[in-house]
Amino acid sequence: MSGSLGRVAAALLRSGRGAGGGGLRGPGVRAAGSGGGGSGSAEQLDALVKKDKVVVFLKGTPEQPQCGFSNAVVQILRLHGVRDYAAYNVLDDPQLRQGIKDYSNWPTIPQVYLDGEFVGGCDILLQMHQNGDLVEELKKLGIRSALLDEKKDQDSK
Repeated sequence: MSGSLGRVAAALLRSGRGAGGGGLRGPGVRAAGSGGGGSGSAEQLDALVKKDKVVVFLKGTPEQPQCGFSNAVVQILRLHGVRDYAAYNVLDDPQLRQGIKDYSNWPTIPQVYLDGEFVGGCDILLQMHQNGDLVEELKKLGIRSALLDEKKDQDSK
């Protein structure tokens, strides 16, 4: 599976889809700081995941993901036109990195939360993207996937 994820991430990058205008960060993406000491506590993590509709814990930043899986998550969100989300770089804070794994009981990074609920990592988000579930989950949050507009444009041609 990891080989296919890497190929998807590479294909998304090659296509340049969703890269946006001037730079990689969309207008609403907040590369949030880790908050310093004690950032791995369950109470603080609970507050972080519930603060925004879409929250991602990744290696690196949305502008410079530091692993292929984090990059794939950023690209999938970009592809759907998700511009307003909080991103936390776990490489900045070892307590945050371990704390989020303990909080979710999920051993890997990246981790995606929608409306305070843990969705999964890159593989789950990719699967949701492929089967259409991500469009529906975003809709529940009041976020219209850019893929719906793209499909409408293609249908009108």
